[in-house]
Amino acid sequence: MDGKTGGRIMEQQEQPGQPGQPGRPGLQGQGEWRRSAWCGELRASDAGREVVLNGWVAHRRDHGGLIFIDLRDRSGLVQVVFNPQTDPEAFRTAETLRLEYVVSVAGQVRHRSPGMENPKLPTGEIEVAGHTLTVLSTSKTPPFVLDRAPSVDENLRLRYRYLDLRRPEMQRNLVLRHRLAQKTREFLNARGFLEIETPMLTRSTPEGARDFLVPSRLSPGTFYALPQSPQLFKQLLMVSGFERYYQIARCFRDEDLRADRQPEFTQIDIEMSFVEREDVMQLGEELIATLLGEVNVRVELPLRRITYGEAMLRYGSDKPDLRFGLEIQDVSQLFATSGFQVFARAVASGGVVRALVLPGGSDLSRRELDQLVELAPRWGARGLVWMLAEAEELRSPIAKYLGAGEEAALRKQLSVQPGDLICLMAGPEKETAIAMGRLRLFLAEKKNLIPPGRWELVWVVDFPLLEWNEEERRLEAVHHPFTSPRQEDVDLLATEPLRVRANAYDLVLNGVELGGGSIRNHRREVQERVFEALGISPEEARAKFGFLLEALEYGAPPHGGIAFGFDRLVMLLAGEETIRDVIAFPKTQSGADPLTGAPAAVSAAQLGELHIIPEVPVA
Repeated sequence: MDGKTGGRIMEQQEQPGQPGQPGRPGLQGQGEWRRSAWCGELRASDAGREVVLNGWVAHRRDHGGLIFIDLRDRSGLVQVVFNPQTDPEAFRTAETLRLEYVVSVAGQVRHRSPGMENPKLPTGEIEVAGHTLTVLSTSKTPPFVLDRAPSVDENLRLRYRYLDLRRPEMQRNLVLRHRLAQKTREFLNARGFLEIETPMLTRSTPEGARDFLVPSRLSPGTFYALPQSPQLFKQLLMVSGFERYYQIARCFRDEDLRADRQPEFTQIDIEMSFVEREDVMQLGEELIATLLGEVNVRVELPLRRITYGEAMLRYGSDKPDLRFGLEIQDVSQLFATSGFQVFARAVASGGVVRALVLPGGSDLSRRELDQLVELAPRWGARGLVWMLAEAEELRSPIAKYLGAGEEAALRKQLSVQPGDLICLMAGPEKETAIAMGRLRLFLAEKKNLIPPGRWELVWVVDFPLLEWNEEERRLEAVHHPFTSPRQEDVDLLATEPLRVRANAYDLVLNGVELGGGSIRNHRREVQERVFEALGISPEEARAKFGFLLEALEYGAPPHGGIAFGFDRLVMLLAGEETIRDVIAFPKTQSGADPLTGAPAAVSAAQLGELHIIPEVPVA
């Protein structure tokens, strides 16, 4: 290659030799192709500048004797043009280019011809006249066209994730993830927090999701567990006197997967000493407001707070989406003596009747109304009754069971207008609330009631400390067993545990739980009372949590914290629908990794070293 013109395809096979010496063609003349500019950063003000660009061939077009390529690197795209009249050798090399070849281009930035600008590209006002072209690496034909990747089967994308990650959308997501992580560290460092790592191999304490277990080779028959969270260690750090801790922590849970869950995930983990609930909430909302500012979303503080009971009643969810109305109302008293016996019996047995009004909903067809009735049992309801509000009456399959007084009272309480749709459900309080919440979301999506670009944050507080697990016939912690009860409710632990409120708080964004936290039990006797309410015997508590209980006897300060789901946060701010699109190398919904083939069988020899006798075929 000489002067400003030329072209060359560099060797792909490495030969013996040292970097920079003959025998390693991939490194020869490195100064000739060392990048001097990023593709996506060139602008009209760079016109006349000589640059060296490195990247991948995103598109190639042969127009009227000129060859155009879109050259892509991490920063974006720029158009490069090769002219056979001025740079014949570079042009001949450009004729050999295919998609995803890795090339280096030396050339001059110039304005595009008038009328040929591309306003869709940040670099659309300019192009680079390529004088020198070096092919650094060739590429096989990709298994899918990167521009069409969103329509490609996800398993194929994950099988070739290194190609999928070349897409500008994926690179944008991971750059955003990096920025949010760095902004988190900057925010917490400025407030006196220390970033401290906690163990990845720890003891199994299965109180929530299933643990991932790791067999110990040196202690036959024993296992480590991968941490579901750093909960116990961050509490021990408070006992240790560090006072303010954080970690962008990797966590592991062996649970069924959904769009916003992975077996391994990341959370922003925070713990503070000498604090009360409002202190942690204030810090948490300031952090989230700062992170939303990275995508130009302005948040007014302090954020709204609602109780768990209010959230379940009005929105049918402990993570309510406040971007739209459709609030649920309790109409139990109106139907306590109703001629419609299904509702009357529900109230008499301690249940509730809940109502939701869809303004203008009378335009739903009979088929659509029947669909609501069919969906209700899937949402957990005993059934659904609909009413269409007309000028003088309510038209409904149960209208004949209602007296004029009941109709009038219902219209008044619900502020019903002609043309509205009323949906009613009856049954036990919690299951009816949840079913109405799902109906609320369904109608909002069906009627396009969710404004695009709107962000609504809310704190949910005063959760129950405990709830009844019907399957296992026992009480379990709503958050985790280290959450403290409200001080005024401590004495109810032994007598009415389901009435005990937790000193806990969740932050919800657009109907998605961003994070949750609590003030912890810093006195051993209170922690032991919580264990007792959960049916954990003193012997079991000592076996599983003895190190924590002992630590609480050595001057544990009042402390609390919060953990935010980092993957979920990035997903929401990136405008994606699944956290898999903001994680570099995620698993599928079945927990598999198509790229590496994990999980995979291991050899009998490996199992033997771990003192495990296989019950299934091994590799």
